[in-house]
Amino acid sequence: MAAQGERADTHGPAPDEHVIVLFGATGDLARRKLLPGLFHLAKAGLLPARYRIIGSAPAQAALTEEEFRRHAREAVSTFGRSKAQGPQWQRFEESLSFGSADPDAYEPLVEAVESAERAIGGSPRRLFHLAVPPAAFASVIELLGTSKLAEGGRVIVEKPFGTDLPSARSLNETIHSVFDESRVFRIDHFLGKESVDNILALRFANGLLEPVWNRDHISHVQIDVPEHLSIEGRAAFFEGTGTFRDMIVTHLFQLMAFVAMEPPTALRAQALRDEKEKVFQSMRPLDPAQVVRGQYQGYRQEAGVDPESDTETFVALRVELDNWRWAGVPFYLRSGKALGAGRHVVTLGFREPVLRMFPMAAPEHVDNRTNELVIDFDDPGRILARFLAKVPGPSMRLAQAEMVFSYAESFNSMHALLGYERLILDAMLGDQSLFTRSDGIERLWEAATPLLQDPPPVLPYPVGSWGPQAAQELIAPYRWFLPEAD
Repeated sequence: MAAQGERADTHGPAPDEHVIVLFGATGDLARRKLLPGLFHLAKAGLLPARYRIIGSAPAQAALTEEEFRRHAREAVSTFGRSKAQGPQWQRFEESLSFGSADPDAYEPLVEAVESAERAIGGSPRRLFHLAVPPAAFASVIELLGTSKLAEGGRVIVEKPFGTDLPSARSLNETIHSVFDESRVFRIDHFLGKESVDNILALRFANGLLEPVWNRDHISHVQIDVPEHLSIEGRAAFFEGTGTFRDMIVTHLFQLMAFVAMEPPTALRAQALRDEKEKVFQSMRPLDPAQVVRGQYQGYRQEAGVDPESDTETFVALRVELDNWRWAGVPFYLRSGKALGAGRHVVTLGFREPVLRMFPMAAPEHVDNRTNELVIDFDDPGRILARFLAKVPGPSMRLAQAEMVFSYAESFNSMHALLGYERLILDAMLGDQSLFTRSDGIERLWEAATPLLQDPPPVLPYPVGSWGPQAAQELIAPYRWFLPEAD
């Protein structure tokens, strides 16, 4: 076990000295995730030996250095896993400063960066995190180019990466006019979860599973990320985005790529991302007839929502991959707001034996669910295998049984990192393995174009349900793993 202030993972490389600039430092993302996450990295000994963190915002929202430090303390105290106190907090707090920046007035930020670099000494790297609304991406990128701050630096870009193919191409062109692709980190916090690495380990490290991870043995795949919460006052963002753009393109398609990819030649960024992009290239264009869009009852009464809104708060869809491993195997993806639970689950349904010779003890409870492998990737996660076993007694009768592996019960997760923490660390190290590439995101929007051009109507569903009934019909003859059978 590592002592506080030491690197928890002694096998991992340490990042170089860094100046980290948080654009949107006064916003909700920085308050809830980034500032608490950076402090946790510092306390775990995973930040560089010398670093500085600079908050930035337009001049009209600028903070003094003392105000920014108070803001960070409140954020860590409210949302952090580590208390804002003690020597670690004092050192972290001393690293914080602020520099305002507008497209035509960026001198305060330039001065703050230069001052931080002098304090560190040597030649520290620069990392810019764009925790700003999508409409501000282009102006911030252009500011970094005009001010020369971008030279040699890396940039983390938040989702969404465009809203369709033309906007994604435009955004990529803007980014590439200042940063080459090797310095761009399009962040998806889902991919920073320990459980995504666990999927790779489960598949490629175990001869028990990899030989059957294909169309010959798997009948269908589910990727299911229901959310219990509603839009929670985020109408301004959600009305222009919807669940498909917010969750499916950014999160669930990325998870699908890890589930479906071929074995990479090495666990390195280029090899991993090459295999992910091959999955995206194999996607058939989405068929609007194989998509269910829903809207929870009461959504149109939310503050800021158009009373006639057609924005979906729920999506279920069927995706097909045209490649040797998965041809003919449907992938069912589902996500939505105000559903019956908040979960993160991948389910692989295995084909039944050709001949079933055993009687079932309770056949009404089986219903196409005899063999499943379920990966719960809600950190720290668990893996559940469902199979048939003999019921004790003189007769040969079967019933469902389960084996469960829990990461929390099997490993010490004290030093486990949350998604943003892991990915910020990877960005400092220059490791792009878990970040989305420009050609991949453009291919996803290309495949989504038929749906965006001709979306089916939204169907109402009750709050706390599992979405419109049409979603159950979409997956038939199979069933969604959630809600779990009693």
